[in-house]
Amino acid sequence: MLVGTLVLATVVGIVLRSRDGRMRGGGGASGGWALAGSAPASDERVLLLQLSSPVCTPCRQTAGVLGELTARTPGVVHLEIDVADRPDVARELGVMRTPTVVAFDRSGAELTRVSGVPRVADLEAVLAPELNRP
Repeated sequence: MLVGTLVLATVVGIVLRSRDGRMRGGGGASGGWALAGSAPASDERVLLLQLSSPVCTPCRQTAGVLGELTARTPGVVHLEIDVADRPDVARELGVMRTPTVVAFDRSGAELTRVSGVPRVADLEAVLAPELNRP
């Protein structure tokens, strides 16, 4: 019984780790800017809404990655929400773990989401079509 439990825990851990940081297609959420309590400025095209928790080490790493990305990518905004303070946002977006980053276009429609620390190249590739729109 103990061996079975250890094997199951190992398999679950491997599956979760393999999914960490991978982009998933838009989940159909809308109203991203409103959920963040913001509205896009005239030059802002994409919102990266990060849902974090106070004791989450990967959340700090994700904030650093997204901060660097937004600093060098015009039109991209990064806002972070603490799910302990705003559980309604996590519930509305169906977020089950932190960090989760949900990208929204200018109209507030979900573009993509990623749980765990995002890979910058993957995120840039997904956002490029939205940033290159006229």
